[in-house]
Amino acid sequence: MKFQKSIQYEIQKHDRDNYTSNPSSIMEGCLYYSYFARRTLTHIAKMACPEIPLPCTRQKVDDKCEFECSELGGCVTYKSLKHPCSAFEVLSELRDSRELCDITLVVDTVKFYAHRAVLVSCSPYFKAMLTKGFKECKKDKIELKDVHPCIFSAIIEFMYTSKISISESNVMQLLPKAMMYQVSDIVEACCEFLERQLDPQNCLGYSIYAKEHGLVRLHQKACHFIFTNFCAVSHSEEFLNLPLPQLIRVLHQDKLNVWSECEVYDACKRWVKHDEKSRKQDFEKLLGDGAIRAEHLTPCFLKRQLDKCELLRSDHKCKDYLSKIFQQLKLHKPGKVPPRHPSTARVIYTAGGYLRQSLKTFECYDPMADMWHTLPCLPEARSGLGAATIHGKFYCVGGRNNTAEANTDSNQLDCYCPLKNTWRTLSPMIASRNRVGVAVLDDMLYAVGGSQGCYLHNSAERYNVDENKWTMVANMNSKRIGVGCTVVNRLLYAVGGFDGQIRLRSVECYHPENNEWLEVRPMKTQRSGAGVASIGNYIFAVGGYDGKNQLNSVERYDIENDVWEDLPPMHSRRSALSVDVIGGKLYALGGYDGEDFLPTVECYDPKEGTWTIITNMSSGRSGAGVAVGMEPCKTSMCSGMVMELN
Repeated sequence: MKFQKSIQYEIQKHDRDNYTSNPSSIMEGCLYYSYFARRTLTHIAKMACPEIPLPCTRQKVDDKCEFECSELGGCVTYKSLKHPCSAFEVLSELRDSRELCDITLVVDTVKFYAHRAVLVSCSPYFKAMLTKGFKECKKDKIELKDVHPCIFSAIIEFMYTSKISISESNVMQLLPKAMMYQVSDIVEACCEFLERQLDPQNCLGYSIYAKEHGLVRLHQKACHFIFTNFCAVSHSEEFLNLPLPQLIRVLHQDKLNVWSECEVYDACKRWVKHDEKSRKQDFEKLLGDGAIRAEHLTPCFLKRQLDKCELLRSDHKCKDYLSKIFQQLKLHKPGKVPPRHPSTARVIYTAGGYLRQSLKTFECYDPMADMWHTLPCLPEARSGLGAATIHGKFYCVGGRNNTAEANTDSNQLDCYCPLKNTWRTLSPMIASRNRVGVAVLDDMLYAVGGSQGCYLHNSAERYNVDENKWTMVANMNSKRIGVGCTVVNRLLYAVGGFDGQIRLRSVECYHPENNEWLEVRPMKTQRSGAGVASIGNYIFAVGGYDGKNQLNSVERYDIENDVWEDLPPMHSRRSALSVDVIGGKLYALGGYDGEDFLPTVECYDPKEGTWTIITNMSSGRSGAGVAVGMEPCKTSMCSGMVMELN
């Protein structure tokens, strides 16, 4: 009541002082009332809610007009958001009726009537022409050359209306003229349109065009498209017609999204054969200049090329170079050339596992978003399985189906395609293998150790992806279940495990050339069910079970110096956990701590020497199959890449 009376008093006082003596000041009184009410309300709001800020600066004043408001003291400044549009609508009407137009632009024989002020405000080109003392400043009629009337009509229409129609038929004529007249909004719109049109058949041309004309964003987008979709791009006519320097520039990129270096080699062969007569001598440059990173070709692939590649039959220099690389790979030394780091997002896949029974769960972790995503379930519930990725596909190997309906060890091999987001069952292993170790060597899938019923394996077998066939390799020196496997410098390491009597410290190394296993330096701690992975020249053994306790300890094998060294322990004890590496960091997932099946995930940063707890999996589990692979496809672009993946 006091507040209402105060307002009434102020209004009556203002009436007595102004309205009676000056009836024309009624509008002032209304403004005064509005200001006083606003000031009083603001004061009350501040007293009632001293910690709550006043409403945001944008507010709708009525249904027809929107303002941006800013307040300083008692003064409110309003900026109309519709004013520029309304003003230009009037200018456009004046141009259409040729009123107040003070300049005529002639393109061929077509006349365009306009206002100097509009041209100057929308185009730095016309601003310089009409204000910097050029002869055109005093002319009422100016002739423009090197532009089509339809294109100029679209440009000048945009200046007045801010609207322009872009299509495949006009964009490549419109863009250079928009750049010439420096109408940046049209340039951006054309670039955005071209970004939408990117496909494997045109991206190289757009990239070259954008770089030549300084269109930075379009060039970056086109390059990203090329790197991400290199397999499809390498079959395009544009790729086959690239000049050698530009081809080398593309192939030098670390971010090429290839499953193996073999695909780069094949792409170069296609390029040479497209014009073999004039390009045959360029194959040596592609090999010697590092466009093809020959150190990362597999020995099987190299041998096939040395025996059958037509380009090498008459090119002794290239053949000798590849023969030398072939011999160097057998020495199992670190390469001098780094591997590629594809631009496509990478995720950690985790399949199956055990939580009171075997699981069909399949999900992936995106480290960039720190999120888990649910994916189509495994064809069959399994725990104690192994997993790996080859050529972009995720493979699940062996395990046990331990459910209410069944309790059987598995020899099953299932393959998940991230481009199709579907599973496919392939040829089964020769032996069923539960708690199996899995790794990839020379693009072949190795399954090591494990058990079938009460029998523990010391055997190993490998799967040829191209032939969909398993073959046995040499037996290990020890039987091993719960064994961890990893590959470094084309050598396969089998780490720890259980031989039926004791948990093992021993480590064996498989040499593919000799088809034999050799003992290397054992771990400090005996471990079965440990997580095993490699980064660079180091092998990491994480957690596991020593026969008495689940472990949180971690040790690392320095291959070059032949020594195991202790690292900081994990936050949780974990056996039957899964580990893998992404972005140079080691991830430990799930496992059993002696009481519970863990959903937690920890990440080890070798540079910082610390473990960090990250987002949990959807549920606790042990014995899951884990591997790093490409992000599952979310767009229609993937349909064109499935052929390459297959």
